[in-house]
Amino acid sequence: MGARLFLLFVAGGVGTVVRYLVTLGAGKWLGAAFPYGTLAVNVLGCFLIAGIVHASLVRAGFSDELRLYLTTGLMGGLTTYSSFNLETTALMRTGAYGAAAANFGLTVGLCFVAGLLGLVAARAAFGA
Repeated sequence: MGARLFLLFVAGGVGTVVRYLVTLGAGKWLGAAFPYGTLAVNVLGCFLIAGIVHASLVRAGFSDELRLYLTTGLMGGLTTYSSFNLETTALMRTGAYGAAAANFGLTVGLCFVAGLLGLVAARAAFGA
C-alpha cells in the first residue's frame, strides 16, 4: 500500500506542476483577462481521462494501478474537472439522464455558490 500511495502522490504532483506551467504559459501568451490556462487544462484533462479510461478497458496489460496513477493521480493533479466530466458522461451512457443533469447542475451551481461564500468568509475573516 505504501508504494501505491507514493506513486499516486508522484503522479498527482506531476499533474499539478503541468497545470501550473500551462497556466503560466497561457497567461503570458494570451493574457490574464480570461482564465485560459484553467480552461486549457480542464479541456485537456477531459480529453486525456476519456482516452486513458478507454485504453485501460480495451488494451491487455493496462493494469488497474496504471489507470489509477494516470486518472486519480496525474489527471487529478492536472484537473478535477476531468473526473466530473467522466462521471457525468458515464451516467449519460447508462441512460441516467436525470442523474447526469443533476450532477452537472449541482456541481456547477453549488461550486459557484461555494466559491462566492468562500470569498465572503475569507473577506470577513481576513479583510477585503
